[in-house]
Order: sequence, then structure tokens, then C-alpha cells
Amino acid sequence: MSLALMLAACGGGGGGPPVSAPRPAPTPAPTPTPTPTPTPTPTPTPTPPPGGFVTAEYERSDGPAFHGAITAWEAGATGTGSVIAVIDTGIDSDSPEFAGRIHPASQDVAGDRGIEAEDDHGTNVSLVAAAARNNQGIVGIAFQADVLALRADSPGTCATDTPDDPSLGCSFANRDIARGIDVAVNAGATVINLSLGGGAPGQAVLDAVARASAAGVVIIVASGNSGDGSDPDFDRFQPLPFASAIRDAGGNNVIIVGSVDESGAFSTFANPAGAQADFFLTARGERICCVYEDGRIFVGTDTDGDYVVLFSGTSFAAPQVSGAVALLKQAFPNLTGAEIVELLLDSARDGGDLGTDTTFGRGILDIARAFQPAGALSIAGTRLAVASGQPVALGSPAMGDALSGNGGVTTVATDKYDRAYSVDLGRGMRDGFEDGDRLRAALAPGGRLVSAGNERLAMGFTVADRSAGNSGLEPVAELLLSRNEAEAARVLAGRIAARISPKLQLGFAIREGSDGLAAQLEGSDAPAFLVAGSGSASPLQARDMRTIAARYEIDPSTGLSFAMESGDVSVSSEGPLPEPARVLFDRNRYVRVGGQLDRSFGNLRGSMALDWIREDSTVLGGWFGGTLGGEGAETVLLTGTLGYDIAPQWTLAGTLRRGWTMVDTAGLIGANSRLATGSWSINLDRQGVFSAQDRLAFRLSQPLRVENGGLNLRLPVGYDYATESAVFGDRLLSLTPSSREIVGEARWSGPMGWGWGGASLFYRKDPFHRADARPDYGAAISYRATF
Repeated sequence: MSLALMLAACGGGGGGPPVSAPRPAPTPAPTPTPTPTPTPTPTPTPTPPPGGFVTAEYERSDGPAFHGAITAWEAGATGTGSVIAVIDTGIDSDSPEFAGRIHPASQDVAGDRGIEAEDDHGTNVSLVAAAARNNQGIVGIAFQADVLALRADSPGTCATDTPDDPSLGCSFANRDIARGIDVAVNAGATVINLSLGGGAPGQAVLDAVARASAAGVVIIVASGNSGDGSDPDFDRFQPLPFASAIRDAGGNNVIIVGSVDESGAFSTFANPAGAQADFFLTARGERICCVYEDGRIFVGTDTDGDYVVLFSGTSFAAPQVSGAVALLKQAFPNLTGAEIVELLLDSARDGGDLGTDTTFGRGILDIARAFQPAGALSIAGTRLAVASGQPVALGSPAMGDALSGNGGVTTVATDKYDRAYSVDLGRGMRDGFEDGDRLRAALAPGGRLVSAGNERLAMGFTVADRSAGNSGLEPVAELLLSRNEAEAARVLAGRIAARISPKLQLGFAIREGSDGLAAQLEGSDAPAFLVAGSGSASPLQARDMRTIAARYEIDPSTGLSFAMESGDVSVSSEGPLPEPARVLFDRNRYVRVGGQLDRSFGNLRGSMALDWIREDSTVLGGWFGGTLGGEGAETVLLTGTLGYDIAPQWTLAGTLRRGWTMVDTAGLIGANSRLATGSWSINLDRQGVFSAQDRLAFRLSQPLRVENGGLNLRLPVGYDYATESAVFGDRLLSLTPSSREIVGEARWSGPMGWGWGGASLFYRKDPFHRADARPDYGAAISYRATF
């Protein structure tokens, strides 16, 4: 049967000089069960499986699992380059747990005896902080840190260490503690561990602590072991005077450490936070494995079988925190001592009452939380915040699935302490999403149509009623309809068109784009399709438009048109947006100005149009603000159309559009960020199929698509802690989708009874330019009548 013996140590003693508390007689106890690991907390970067660190040695060790040290280890922080100064009773210099890591400046500051420990208190403290990861014994919190062993026990005092008489424990002179602190500072110590206790130290110690604090060194001091009222000389509800005085002298560079057990309950022997709650942490200091002998865990045998010896005390809680300091300093060398202290205090998990309390102080040491970003992240070297709860970027329909297929956009971000973290901005990028129910939108215009007109003036309005108002549909942005459907088209679009003179026409529109208005002034006679869009369809999903257009008839076969529109780009996303994002995208202004020359040659008709579009905060309808810091863009569109009457009542027509977008240099978007786009459509229609007024038409088209190009991102790819500056590199974020949407539609429309009817068949290959999208196909029958 295996048993564990308990030893109490550290931080106690009477009202005399600082002491390392005497141990009570060992008491048999059951072998401790493995300490449960706290629930892992999400880290800023993906964490690999911990299999390489979870070993039998790790399971025997009480601190690393309980305090989440494995998060730091997996991030590469093991204490390398950090120096933990332990001012105590010396160290077992031959122990393999410290092989090659005992700092050369280690010494006896109280005499010339050397550092070899006469009492194992200092060795046990050092084991908790920095025992090697060597698959033997236990592993310390910072298993690759150097240990600066400063033996400070007064000569002869440890030899009289008697459990039954507290006055006979190891004691430490003020001058020796002060000298040890100064040696540690001069040797470049990262942290000084003081697992000592007793009455208030002398002025020499306080002055040395102040010098260490001014030099940026962190001081960790045990709270004491008189919390059970066993020593009437001390207030059981406050840290020992030694600890409180050290804290007062060292200011923001000092943490007082109390003890908790394996369940997180405050140890009954430990002195609580009391008046020092703001600078008080707790750590595992009860039932700590294990006492060593000859460099290995001591295993004794008695009548009950084998046993090991555990130890308890705030002396062994303190080095848990000292090890955490060493890990943080290696991982984030820019941190000052005061920042490390603040970080450990702020990241502690609650142990008692919510927030700071007089028992646990700030809480229980949580290394995993300490390694998480503190405060909001921003892109390194910039003031651009990493979005929280908002997308990083939203594509547009022309970009298809380009953003989700980018393979990740990894860069460097910093927290409020200028600690660098790897972040993948690609996770916050969403593909643009055109209304997938295009057929429903086409069949339900969402309002009642009212129109009036004559040869010189035509007016039309969409009058919303209650049923339409609840449909959630926006009025159709533009329609290219036949003359028989023109009246309905004007009403739906909300147009006013007037002939000012025999050669000049003017038009105004609200909530409609310039393409449809210009087509009406030209008298364009094109079929209306439900799903297959025209190659000249608007490149933006816009709303709240205001449009003005004019056409001048140069001669009966030639016309020159100008149009200008402004409105808001409707930024959409595949999936719902959080409320803050919807508010953010509420206003994305744009302006479009263009001109068109049209001419007919007998049965042949053609036009050429040139448009300029300025977007204030979007790029071809996509949004790249926020974390990327993008602003707007300018786009030039060149559109050509050609129609030919191939036979009586048969017309073949085609439209080809090419566009070039120049993206503003702003935020992380660098110079030479450009896009090339294209769309096209081919129509074949027959008029007078079953009656003089009906029409049968076929269309094959490709909606606007980014053909090549993207954003030239200027991203941080590294971070220099020495100068706290980012190293930048270029990365092209391609906005070309994985495939090409092709739409085919056959449509018949014509008079039926008292109204107008229509029927359509359509097929969409690779909808939204996505190679993985299933084909979209369907049929529709519509009928509209006015009574």
C-alpha cells in the first residue's frame, strides 16, 4: 500500500527575524490523486494536442496542470532565458532536476559554505518553480529557467531544525536577505522568490526590495502559514508582517502568494489577503509532490507499504507564481516587471467571492489566461482593431466564394501590453450573398402600381400596401421591358420621364438605377426575364437611389445619353450579421456617372456606354473596412450592346461589359490593388407567337464576375520585441471566385384575359460563381390583372 506523508513548511515563525517555518511531525495520508486540469480557455491561436506534455511526470506534478502551464509550454514558453532567484536555504546542486541550469552567480550570501543545502526547503521551492522535464520525478512550472540559488540561512540555524520547537527553525538575517536581493538584481534575475516569513524585515531589506523594484525585477513573497491562528503573535486574517512590508516597499512589482488545495479551496494554514488583497494571488501550496533524496523522489517503506512525502505551505505556492513570471518574460520579453505583475493579477480566476476579496485577493493563478490577449487586439504597428463580433470583410456577388477560399490570412496582432499574437483574419471574412430567392423577388414586386402619362409626360409609382410592406422585398432596381410592359416598368421603378423638346428627353427616378431609366428614354425594346440578368445589369446591389438621365436625339438613328445616380450600396452576407454590423453597414454611399452613344443601321442596332462609379466605403459592393481599414474604390465600366433583326419578328442581341476597379490605398490595403471584371448576355426573342402582342425569348448570361485581381494587403508578418515594432510583408488577397455562374432562361409573356401572364424555365450552373454550389433550376408561371 502506498502512502504519502505530509510536511508543512515556510512562512511561519515567531516575532523574531524571518524564518523558514519548522515542519510538524510527518502524518500518514493517502497517496494524492492526480490534480484535475482546469477547463482549457480558448487561446488566440489554434492549439495543438497536448500529448507531448502530458506524461507520468506531468501527472505527478501538482502545479503545472492546476495552473494551466501547458498552454504556455505549447506556445514555446518554458522559461528559457529567464532567471529565478531563490533566496532560501540553498539547493541540491547534484540533483538532475537542475542539471546545467544553476546560475553561475549562485552563492552563499550568509557565509562561505557554498550553496549545497543543509535543509531541503530551498531545494523544494526550486523544484516547484523549475524542476526539469526529464521524465523523472516532477516537472516545474518553468522547467528550462535558470535557478539563481542564494543561500541565506544563518549559519547553524538549519542544523537545529526541530519540528516540535518552532523557535529552532532556519532563520535569516536582514543583512543576508538584503545582500541576496542585490546579488539577484546584479545577476539579471527575472524574479526573486522569497518563501520566508515572520516579523517585519529591517530597513536594509526594504531598501534592497525598493532597488530591485526600480530595476524592474518582480518579487514574489509567501503570505505565511499562521492563518489557522497557531501563532498568537500574528493576525491570522492578514499576511505576515514580513510579506506586507515587502509589498509596501516594492510597490507594483510585488505579489503576495497564499495557498489553495487541489480543489481550489483556501488552505486553512495560509494567511489570507486581508488589506493586501489588490496584490495577492493564491496558488497550489497544499499536498505538493514530493520530497527528494539523492536526486530522486524519496520512497519510504513502513508496515503499511511504500509511501512518498508531500509538503505543504505558502512557501511552495510562491514558486508556482515565480515560475509563471519566468514563462511570461520569455514569451513576451517587452513586458516590464510591473506589467507582468498586473497581468498575473488581472488574469487570475476567482476563488472565492466574485472579484477581489480579503481571502483569495485577486484569485487563483491562471497561466493559460495570462497568455491570452489582454484587452482588445489591434493589428501590429497600426491602430486597426481586430474586429470582435463583426466580420473582417464581406464580399460582393461578383466575388463569389473568393473570401472563403483564400486559405487564411494570417498576420500579427498585439494586445494592450504590445504582446504579439498570430491571428487569422480569414476566419472573419464572409462571402457576398445575392438574394438566393431571385425568383420570388421577381414575381413579387412588393407594391401596388399606379401610373399615368401621355406623349410628353409619363409618371409611375410603386405604392406599398400593408401586405407588400411586410414582405421584406426591395423594389426592383432596374427593368428592361417591352413596350407593352413599359407602363408597369415605370410604375415599379418610380420614374418620371418627360419630353422637353422634339430632340431632348429628361427622366428622374427614385429607388431605381440609371440603366433602366436610360433604357426607357432610348425606347429600348428588350425582353424581361425573371432570373437571367442582362450583361448590363447594375454592378452594385443598391438601394435608396436617386437618378437623373437625359437623352438627346442627334438624328433619327443616333442618340446621346447621360445619366447620374447616387444611393447606398446594400452590403450583404452569407449568413446573418450581428446587430452592430448591420448598423455599421447602414450607409455606404456611391455615385455613378455615365454616358452612352446609340445608333441604328437598318436592322442592326448598337450602343457603347462608359460609366464611372465612386464608392465611399465599399469595393465593387464588397466591404473591407474595420480590421483591414479599407475605404472606397473607383470603377470604370465599358459596355457594348448589339442587336440584329435576323428575320421578321426574330431578334438576336448581345451585351458585353468589362470593368476595371482601382481600390483606395488605406489601412492594410496597399497600392496597386486592382480588379478586372466582366459580364455578358445573349438574347434571342420572337414577337407574335400566339398573338400580335406576346413574346417568346431565350437568354444565356453570365452575371458580373471578378476575372482577376485582388487586394494587395500590407500585413505584419513578424514582430520585434526589442523595438516593439512590426515587420511588414505583402500578401495578395485574390477576389476571383472558384467558378463562373452561367444562367439560361426561356420565357413567354403576353396578354391573358384581363391581364398579363408569363411562364419561365431557368437553369443556373454554379450559382454565385461557386464551384461547389448545386445547380439551381425551376419554373414559374405569373399572372397580373387590374380590376
